[in-house]
Amino acid sequence: MKITDSLRKQVIQRAQRRCEYCQLHQDCSVYSHEVDHLIARKHGCQTVLSNLALACLSCNRHKGADFATIDPISEVITPLFNPRRHLWSEHFMLQQAQIKGKTPIGKATVKILQFNNSRRILERQVLMAQGRYP
Repeated sequence: MKITDSLRKQVIQRAQRRCEYCQLHQDCSVYSHEVDHLIARKHGCQTVLSNLALACLSCNRHKGADFATIDPISEVITPLFNPRRHLWSEHFMLQQAQIKGKTPIGKATVKILQFNNSRRILERQVLMAQGRYP
């Protein structure tokens, strides 16, 4: 099912124009944020508001159809952060310009979505210096 304009507007409004993963505001991004399926259609989930999130281009490209990963320490399947089920502040913290995972879910998401690659850290540093992040 196609994401309708009405559904897209609801997702954007609910997210307050911020990426629901890294918290980057749409106004701070060169590229338009995208509507992401939390659990992809190929895994049997539907295009409904409760399965959608707003994602910046970087987060959406790194996440792809993933919704979990293998924790490298425990070797247990660990779900990625789901903004419909989880609170950002419970799973992440901002240390200077780095986003750190506080829980296995947070750590898995930081790894898969590559929150702290050098380009993304630099982007957050610049935005923080301007008072535009988070």
